[in-house]
Amino acid sequence: MTDENIEYETMEFDVVIIGAGPAGLSAAIKLKQLNAELNVVVLEKGSEVGAHIISGALFETKALEELFPNWQDMNCPVNTKVTSEQTMWYDSETQVKALSPSLIPKPMHNDGNYIISLGNLCRWLGEQAQTLGVEIFPGFCAIETIKDNNNQVIGVKTGKMGIDKQGKQKDSFVESMLLLAPVTLICEGARGQISKQLIKQYNLDKDCDPQHFGLGIKELWKIDPSKHKQGHVEHGAGWPLSDSDCTGGSFLYHMEDNQVVLGLITDLNYSNPHVSPYDEFQRFKQHPHIKEILTGGERLVYGARTIAKGGPQSLPKMHFPGGLLLGCSAGTLNAAKIKGSHTAMKSGIEAAIVIAQGFEQEHVVKHLAHFEFQFNKSWAYQELTLQRNFAPAVHKWGAWLGGAYAFIDINIFKGKLPWTLHDKTPDHLTLQPADRCDKIQYDKYDGVISFDKPSSVFLSNTNHEEDQPCHLKLSDESVFSTTNLPIYHEPAQRYCPAGVYEVIGDEQKLQINAQNCLHCKACDIKDPTQNITWTAPEGGGGPNYPGF
Repeated sequence: MTDENIEYETMEFDVVIIGAGPAGLSAAIKLKQLNAELNVVVLEKGSEVGAHIISGALFETKALEELFPNWQDMNCPVNTKVTSEQTMWYDSETQVKALSPSLIPKPMHNDGNYIISLGNLCRWLGEQAQTLGVEIFPGFCAIETIKDNNNQVIGVKTGKMGIDKQGKQKDSFVESMLLLAPVTLICEGARGQISKQLIKQYNLDKDCDPQHFGLGIKELWKIDPSKHKQGHVEHGAGWPLSDSDCTGGSFLYHMEDNQVVLGLITDLNYSNPHVSPYDEFQRFKQHPHIKEILTGGERLVYGARTIAKGGPQSLPKMHFPGGLLLGCSAGTLNAAKIKGSHTAMKSGIEAAIVIAQGFEQEHVVKHLAHFEFQFNKSWAYQELTLQRNFAPAVHKWGAWLGGAYAFIDINIFKGKLPWTLHDKTPDHLTLQPADRCDKIQYDKYDGVISFDKPSSVFLSNTNHEEDQPCHLKLSDESVFSTTNLPIYHEPAQRYCPAGVYEVIGDEQKLQINAQNCLHCKACDIKDPTQNITWTAPEGGGGPNYPGF
């Protein structure tokens, strides 16, 4: 095939999958289990499978059991069972109390669940997929879909490699490739580049609420063995986000080897442009309850990622001509559980069943239209429906009253109240002008419990080829000086958890440090003018998370 007189290398498959996360790998595995003759390929933009995977790391095994009923005999890295749990309410920067389990919405209970490294689980799933004959290409970014004359997706185009900042070819130049297939599955995670394009091109979100997002910031620590409680889980709400008029919550999980993973999820519908989710997290760690656990320990890894948490009322149409949106590309995370891996895996499994049936009946493209009917019958969609009012209730009434509503809705009425709450305002439209909002004074970092952004990004093992075009695109460079700086005091310098956006010099210019990017997509989501578009950098770039 040619494009602009360029001859591209072309590879043909039965199914092309974008993203080696839980949804994509589950789809690939199930496809090969159902039909070993299918030619399946998975493209992964990270340097290896699992490199870009970051999760709260609480895992339900329901979907895993459907893929591998004997997973416990297969050296699967799912080992640390939840042994105890608490939900904490942080009253202030010094006060905290444990809530009675009887007051907690049922989806937040974790009996039978595991604390895992999702990255390691994806590495294991990748190995199982390859054993079954799936081809996996790490270090390759899909940048756009390819369509035929009927506007049907017939594959994807990968990004060029070896282009300098001026757009010229370097000695390392590698041309784009075309990967063609009758079926393309988009499993990029929340706010992916291609899923965003497809939702707009095919108007897939015309009948749903706007998607809503939270920014999860997370660290892995090795702590004093005397403070470690393997299998213990804590979730929290209240301070510090309540002081900044934000919603969201914290988590603290005791893993193996005296390690704990802790983090803070800040809902991106906050209104005060002075809010810094990164600094809210650093402040959270200074609470005596958390600081006591971390003191004497060592911070090992840092990372950040957005999650799609709007609920089923924010799910776009998941089918488009020639393919499907799966997992967090659509928004299948269960916000009440703060878990999305099992539902993402189930979406991949159901997609594989529909696709295999379509190939068997020799009309796979038409058969894709059955996917949403199939998925809506599954336990995953029923689970999402049960908790559909959780996120909008918290958005409307805050963590305390919203949580109380969720308890009544889920625990008492079993999620069957005859209405659905809605949040029709996109996250980027919630910011108020900076001069109407209280400034927030964050404490200086002590270098022991709290740390600056550069030292944190260092622990994410983030690396990009520096001499390449900036992958963070501004639609209009003048918006910074006409709108974002004078009205909102350029919120990107605060909502970005990696110091990518800086306002520098007496002339107040915007500097973009693209090499720091963690691929969290917060800028693409929260920019009030929607002037920033996140695009995939050269393949293999970005964070390399170990242990997440």
